[in-house]
Amino acid sequence: MFLSVFDMFKVGIGPSSSHTMGPMVAAARFLDRLRKAPFTTAGVRASLHGSLAFTGVGHATDRATILGLAGFVPATYDREAADAALDRIKESKTLEPYGLPVLKFDPEADLTFNFGPNLPGHANGMILSATDAQGDVILQETYYSIGGGFVMTQAELDAGKDTDDGAPVPYPFKSAAEMLDMAKISGLSIAEMKRANELSRRSVRDLDGGIQQLWDVMNNCIERGLHSDGILPGGLKVKRRAKGIHEKLLAERGMNLTAPHTINDWMSVYAMAVNEENAAGGQVVTAPTNGAAGVVPATLRYYLDHVPGATTSRIPDFLLTAAAIGGLVKFNASISGAEAGCQAEVGSASAMAAAGLCAVMGGTPEQIENAAEIALEHHLGMTCDPVKGLVQVPCIERNGLGAIKAVSAASLALRGDGTHFVPLDSAIETMRQTGADMHEKYKETSLGGLAVNIPNC
Repeated sequence: MFLSVFDMFKVGIGPSSSHTMGPMVAAARFLDRLRKAPFTTAGVRASLHGSLAFTGVGHATDRATILGLAGFVPATYDREAADAALDRIKESKTLEPYGLPVLKFDPEADLTFNFGPNLPGHANGMILSATDAQGDVILQETYYSIGGGFVMTQAELDAGKDTDDGAPVPYPFKSAAEMLDMAKISGLSIAEMKRANELSRRSVRDLDGGIQQLWDVMNNCIERGLHSDGILPGGLKVKRRAKGIHEKLLAERGMNLTAPHTINDWMSVYAMAVNEENAAGGQVVTAPTNGAAGVVPATLRYYLDHVPGATTSRIPDFLLTAAAIGGLVKFNASISGAEAGCQAEVGSASAMAAAGLCAVMGGTPEQIENAAEIALEHHLGMTCDPVKGLVQVPCIERNGLGAIKAVSAASLALRGDGTHFVPLDSAIETMRQTGADMHEKYKETSLGGLAVNIPNC
């Protein structure tokens, strides 16, 4: 089993990795099939199912699907170009993707929301179809957006193909127990083993440059959020708060009036800045999802800005360690809110961030595993109930609390010797079982929880 750091952390767009990025990626994959097809395509259609239908408008799934079919992809997304393209598509009722003829597509008729039962493979399902000149379907594919921007076809899901199937990596751990055994035998840290695995797939230059780019995008997202105000889109009229909180924190510096717990406000404001940007449709890094995108960068920014002796040279160790833990969670459970609730998103992100922070603060592999377990254990059972289907309430603040838990988990683990009662593998399995038992209305459908208990929403 190998999931790259660049699989766990992907540059993309808000507000949702599974509901925005995933459908856009699926549409791009469908276009690639059409480009290679032996027939001429005259039009396309899209049908959204399950959670993609129930919260699709709030997550901009319809917009992302249309833009994906027009040739846009998350990594190179340009908001102004996208807005212009959408206006053109609505007026002309056609798409003009590169390498294909002009395709008939009426957003009002050819993009449908199916509110019936979920498709069999996953709560986030979509069916894309190609039609001939008479409007008859000549090719159809089912895609599932399984969280974190990962997309699988029905055939890939049936075959269990969601990880790299290339040559074996030096340290192919599939569980935390295997990871710790390999670290003990090799004498390497988790980050060093993860780095060796990555270098079996790419050059040192590509790895180091890619990790630096990830942090640059994360940090730039924090900065944009800290300096932006106004009302977030979507109709809830949620006010951006990160800028105002940040300005107050800066004004209080050096006044000797600040309570020690104010450090929690710093962690929260970094995370809130990211998730306000995400809610506004800005560029973020999935970590491991968009809904949980603020936890890892906030924890890393806390380390760099507030921990004595912190150095930017440890950024790769932080992100590689976090990616290793995220890979274990995804492989053995889920990072999808539609599949397992927010425990799978913010819970996973908090475990990843706790592991990364513990690593850069000198933690042993055993302490790092303990840190991840503490963070995940205390998110178990958390539901995903976005109000009005928007990644705003409770998602923005929830990332701040996820970062605080990550720091606390790392600190507790560093106070011990790595021995603890509940293994990380047990916490991950418990999360999987809890997600399977959780009622569907609490899994990103906006049919339960806060989503139905807020007046006028």
